[in-house]
Amino acid sequence: MWKKSLGLGLTAVLAIGTAACGNSSNNGGASSAPASTAASSSPAASSAAPSKASGDKAVITYWTDDRHDQEYIKSLIDKFNAENSDNIEVELTVLSENYNQSVDIAFSSNKAPDVLRLKSANTETFVKKGYLAPIDEYVTDDMKTKFSSLLLDGVNIFGGKLYSLPNSGQTLRLVYNKDLFDKAGIANPPQSLQEMVDDAKKITAAGKSEGAYGFALNFKNPKSAFDRSMREILSLSGYQGLGYDLKTAQFDFKPYSQVVEYFKQMWEDGSVLPGAETLDIDPMRAQFAAGKIGMYLSFATEPGVYKDQFPTTINWGAALAPTLEGKQVGTSEIVSAGTWLGISDKSKHKDAAWKFMAYMYQDDILTAYHEQGFGISVVPSIAEKAKNPDIPGMEGFLVGEHDSIWPVSPSVTPEGANYADAFFKYMLGGGDVSKIVTDLNTRYNDALAKAVEKGDVKTQPDPSFDPSKLGS
Repeated sequence: MWKKSLGLGLTAVLAIGTAACGNSSNNGGASSAPASTAASSSPAASSAAPSKASGDKAVITYWTDDRHDQEYIKSLIDKFNAENSDNIEVELTVLSENYNQSVDIAFSSNKAPDVLRLKSANTETFVKKGYLAPIDEYVTDDMKTKFSSLLLDGVNIFGGKLYSLPNSGQTLRLVYNKDLFDKAGIANPPQSLQEMVDDAKKITAAGKSEGAYGFALNFKNPKSAFDRSMREILSLSGYQGLGYDLKTAQFDFKPYSQVVEYFKQMWEDGSVLPGAETLDIDPMRAQFAAGKIGMYLSFATEPGVYKDQFPTTINWGAALAPTLEGKQVGTSEIVSAGTWLGISDKSKHKDAAWKFMAYMYQDDILTAYHEQGFGISVVPSIAEKAKNPDIPGMEGFLVGEHDSIWPVSPSVTPEGANYADAFFKYMLGGGDVSKIVTDLNTRYNDALAKAVEKGDVKTQPDPSFDPSKLGS
C-alpha cells in the first residue's frame, strides 16, 4: 500500500520548477518533427475497434483530449513504434471536448482504449467506474523514488492503490491581445471583474468594425469554458473554484453566481464574440490567433498552441486573472498536477500498455515536455534540470508567488443540470439567480451526502482554512 503524501510538498516542487525556468537563459529542449502516426480528432474515433493482436503484434490504443501537444506525442509514438523490441504498436486517438462521454461509451460497448489520458477532473470518476487498472505491480523502485513526493490520496492514489504518475501541472491565466488593448487605449490587463467588463466593452467598440470583440470562451461546452475561467477568478478571490466550501465541507455556489453576473453583463453589452455559444476550444483559439478576440481565460497549454497549432503574428500575453474586487485574497490554483497516463482495466495487453507508459515517463521525454512548453514539470528531478521554454507567451504562465496547489474537492454528480449548464442558461436568458444557487446547493449537497454515505467520498470541514496562507 502506498504511503499517504501531503500536498505541501508539491507546492515546493513547483517552486523548484519556477526557479529552474527563471535561472536559465538557455532555450534547450529536444526538437521533434511532426510524426506520421495515425491519429483522429473526430469524436467518431471513440467507436474505434478495441486493441487486438495482429499476428504477434500487440496493438495498443491511446486516447487523449490534449491537442496542444499532439504533434510532440505523435512523434514520440512514432519513435516508440519504430524502436521498441517487444513488437508493440501504439495507435493515437485525439478526441475533442466530449472526451469523458466518449470514454463512457467505449467502456459500455467493450471498445475501450488500452491507455487513457487522465486529469484531476476525471481520474477519481474513472476509478469509481472501474475503468482503470492499478499500476502498483509495475512501478519500479527507481520510479518510486522519482515520484514519491507527488503521490497523493484522492489525486493518483485511491483505496491505497496507485493509478497514475504525474508529469506536469497547469497554471490558469487571462490571455489577452496586446494589440487590441493598445487600440482601445487600455494600458494593462484588468485586475477586477468590473475592469474586465469595461475593457471588453472598449475593445469591442474599437474593433467591432473589423470583426474584433472584447471577450470569448468555448461556450459550446459550458463546463469546459467555466472551469478554465471561473475557477481561476474564484481561487484568486479566495474561494475554491468548483463551488465547494472547504470551511464547511459543503457546496455553496453563491460566490460562483457573483462572477457569472459579470460574464452576463459582457454578453448583454455585446462584448462577447458572436456565435461563442457554439464555439469549441480550437475554433475559438483560431479566432484569437486571427486577432478577433481581446481576451479569454485558459491553461498554460496556450503558448504551445500558438506556436504549433495556430501560429500567430499578433502580440499577445498572459496575466493573472481579475478578481471579484480587484484584490488577490487567495492564490491561483495549479491544476492537473498529479496525473498523466493510466491503463484501462479492460485492456487485454496491460503489460504492453505499461511498457509504453514507462517509455513516456522517461526523463528525456518529461524534460522535453516541459522545455517545449506543453506543461510545467512538477517532478523534482525534472524541474531541477529543465530549461526555460523558448515560447512566446510562456513567461506569463510560469509558477510564481500567487500560484499554489489547493486542497482536493470532492467530485460528485448531482441529479439534473450541472452548475455550468445552469449558470450558462442564466447568463444567456436571465432568471432568478438566487433560486439557481439554492437549487444547485441542494442538489450538489444531496449528491455529496449520498457519496459520503456510500463511502465514495470523504469530507472534513476546515473552519480555519485560510486561502491567503496557501503557498506560504
